[in-house]
Amino acid sequence: MKIRRWLILSLMFIVVGCGKISSAEPTSTVVLTPTRGDVSVGTTSAPDPGMTARAFLDGWKSEDYAGMYNRLTSISQDALSFEDFEKQYRSIATEAALSGIDYEILSSLIISPQSGQVGYRVILHSSLVGDIERDTSMNLTRENGDWRIQWDDTLVIPELNGENYLAMERYIPSRGNIYDRDGSALVGQAEVTAIGIIPGQLDPEQSDALYGAIQRLLGLKAEDVQARFATYPAGSDWYLPLGEAPSSEVGKYYSVLSALAGFRMEYYKARYYYDGGVAPHLTGYVSTIHADEEEEYLRKGYRRDERVGQTGLEKWGEDYLSGKRGGALYVFDSQGQPVTRLAEVQPEPAQAIYTTIDRDFQQGVQQSIAGFRAAVVVLERDTGRVLAMASSPKFDPNAFEPSNINSNTQLSEIFNNTNQPWINRATQGLYPLGSVFKIVTLSAALESERFTVDSTYQCGYEFTELAGVTLYDWTYEHFLLDGVTIPSGLLTLPEGLIRSCDPWFWHIGLTLFDNGMTTAVSDMAEGFGLGKPTGIEGVDEETGQVPAPESQIDATNQAIGQGALQVTPLQVARFVAAVGNGGTLYQPQIIEKISSTDNVDTHVFKPIEDGTLPISEVTLTTLQEAMRGVIVSTKPFGTAWHRFTGLDIKVAGKTGTAESGSGKPHAWFAGYTFEEKPNKPDIAAVVIVENIGEGSDYAAPIFRRLVELYYYGLPGKLYPWESNYYITSTPTPIGFEGTPTAESILPPQPPQP
Repeated sequence: MKIRRWLILSLMFIVVGCGKISSAEPTSTVVLTPTRGDVSVGTTSAPDPGMTARAFLDGWKSEDYAGMYNRLTSISQDALSFEDFEKQYRSIATEAALSGIDYEILSSLIISPQSGQVGYRVILHSSLVGDIERDTSMNLTRENGDWRIQWDDTLVIPELNGENYLAMERYIPSRGNIYDRDGSALVGQAEVTAIGIIPGQLDPEQSDALYGAIQRLLGLKAEDVQARFATYPAGSDWYLPLGEAPSSEVGKYYSVLSALAGFRMEYYKARYYYDGGVAPHLTGYVSTIHADEEEEYLRKGYRRDERVGQTGLEKWGEDYLSGKRGGALYVFDSQGQPVTRLAEVQPEPAQAIYTTIDRDFQQGVQQSIAGFRAAVVVLERDTGRVLAMASSPKFDPNAFEPSNINSNTQLSEIFNNTNQPWINRATQGLYPLGSVFKIVTLSAALESERFTVDSTYQCGYEFTELAGVTLYDWTYEHFLLDGVTIPSGLLTLPEGLIRSCDPWFWHIGLTLFDNGMTTAVSDMAEGFGLGKPTGIEGVDEETGQVPAPESQIDATNQAIGQGALQVTPLQVARFVAAVGNGGTLYQPQIIEKISSTDNVDTHVFKPIEDGTLPISEVTLTTLQEAMRGVIVSTKPFGTAWHRFTGLDIKVAGKTGTAESGSGKPHAWFAGYTFEEKPNKPDIAAVVIVENIGEGSDYAAPIFRRLVELYYYGLPGKLYPWESNYYITSTPTPIGFEGTPTAESILPPQPPQP
């Protein structure tokens, strides 16, 4: 009997001692059946518990929480709902800022036919404190022939025994600044003062001091402020937000400001966008983390209360501007006392973004289109650097800061504005190009060899080459208005561009289409970079479209930049710069460099050549001379000559008037300078003003203002609609509810031949 007992115990020891097996193959469990006379030994096949453990850990790795939960024992599932199970793992992931996990199976033991144990090493990859490596184990039970896992918190790491839990102390560096090309701050962390008034409490005797203070701090004129509170009920105690200013500036006038009745100041510390937003569509803005993104950001190491980039450079440069976060990961007991510190990593400072724009010039450009629905892009002609990019109406990025008491009202004004100020019209606005597209059509005509520089066409009021359809030149429309304008007459191809003769270009489009060259113009447009992204980094852009014409009508429409053609102002500025610089298409660039806090440049962005215009030297020279003729020619009469009289800067360009499909047409002007000054790079620029009228009446004067601001630093010639600089001659805002009525908006008629 003793021998028999000894034999049974020995065999049981062998079963347990040999329990470490390969996780890849099923094993055999030894089953002992005692009898009266001897010992009978048999085997039954049993699955490997390591396979179940591996499936569970793979589920953790892929965040398949349902698959993990399905592998728990029924007792574990009774004690812990799936919702609580998933919440536990997600909570651990967010608290430890996990970017992922890895594991390694160390052992797999069958302790008895109904119980097993798997040892494994888990590596937690934390965005904040690096890798945390721990060895732990799980216990398994057989249920209905399959291994199931007994759940407890130590499956994550062994320190989570009892009611212990993880907690991360997050170290957050200050957000980096955004500068212009010369180091002037566009965006930075600052102490800010929100400014507003309570109209019903204003003292009329303090009006001069009040409006003077508002203009000094916010740049708002008295009439602007008065127009805003005119909508408030008389004697109203409602608060009217006006804007924000650095507290350092407010402090200079505090004694005066604090004595003004109805003047309100509230201080806060946050991300500050200077001057109500310099290039706000480029810089973008930060705001609080959205609820549906909270887990994602927590796992990246952010705090719940942080501000993150939502648009523009703030979003593009998030990794640079937010720095490298650090933290300390602790285990706490149920009483909230620290048990151990698992890991700690110190943060690294944020970096700054230097843009290519010039702050003063950018502000002048923004002011040049204020009051319109419009966009402007100004590039360095020979590099592609963006010197200014403006979209009007603009918005104040400070409105997105919740601690700013002006925020709610300002956000309401932004998002209830039917003119959609949040859209960057320069890169996201899609428009037909109108007559500026004739640059492309002329190029297609010459490159087709169907036309030459000396080809001529009789440009009259009417175009009758389309069967059953009569089209009318723009000169006919002017004749109906003034009774004076006459047809342009016999014109060479370059003269057709100078005079912007519609019939000439309808004739080109129709001729190419009828002779089997159906995609000649659309192919040329794509070669000029239209209908595809420019590659600009830091801001969102639309692609637009250049459809191939499918009919004669399509071909004639496309030839003058109408029909289904859709382009962005940035695309146009890019190809106009290429015409001016000799044919090189550059990738537009708004980021000059990324620099560390100790002024070490970690990334320097240089001009990127992105192709060349698909035209010959002859065609290029023809374009340049014709675009110059638009500005200076009096025979034939260039469409913009009267807008550039007296300007001593060499300019070439093209007007455009594009039917919008609703309301008045869009006004375009695109051009470049060729001064070749050693310390003042030449520029290319495009202007579009929505639903306003003709390009020569609106876009061309604005283009001239851009040139004056760039070369002289201040405006020169008044706009036709101005009574003084930036003051319109009518009270009606331009480009919204109406247009100026002053006689000066009518262009002078050139002398008749």
